[in-house]
Amino acid sequence: MQLGIVSDTHDNLDHVQQAVELFESHGVDRVVHCGDIVAPFSATPFDTDAFDFAAVRGNNDGEWALGNVVDEFGTYLGECGELTVDGTEIAVYHGTNKVLREALADSGSYEYVFHGHTHERTIATHGETVRVNPGGLPIAGADDAFHVAILDTEKSGVEAITHHELG
Repeated sequence: MQLGIVSDTHDNLDHVQQAVELFESHGVDRVVHCGDIVAPFSATPFDTDAFDFAAVRGNNDGEWALGNVVDEFGTYLGECGELTVDGTEIAVYHGTNKVLREALADSGSYEYVFHGHTHERTIATHGETVRVNPGGLPIAGADDAFHVAILDTEKSGVEAITHHELG
C-alpha cells in the first residue's frame, strides 16, 4: 500500500494541486496531511476518488470549520491521531511542540510518526520508529522547495519513505 504524506500547504492551491496529482500518479491509497492546511477551501482538492484522506490540525489552521469540511470526505484526527494502515502503526501530529513529537517517536508505540511544522523534510530513526516530516512550503532556514513524501508499506524502516520535490 502507498501512503502519501503532506504538510504545511498554507492555502497554496498550486502546491496542493501538484501534491494531489503526484499522489494520483503514484497510485497512493491514502493521503495524510500533517496540518497547516489553513482554510477549508484548500482542503477540498484532496476530495478525490483516487485516495482516502486524513488530516490533523496545525497551528495555523485558524478556521475551526476545517475539521467539518475534512470530515465530509475524509477523516479529521484533531490535534493528534493514530492510524493503522496495512498493519503499520502510525502517529500523526503537526509537530508544533518538539517535546511531544520526539516523545511520540521515542515511545516505541509506532512504526512511524508523521509530522510537519518545520517545513523541513526529515527522516530520523528513534529505535524502531521512523519519524517523517514530508517538508512543506519553502521558508527561510528550511527547505528551498516544496516536498511531499510517500510511504510504501511493503517495505520497512527508512527504506519505505521517499521524498518528492514539487513546484
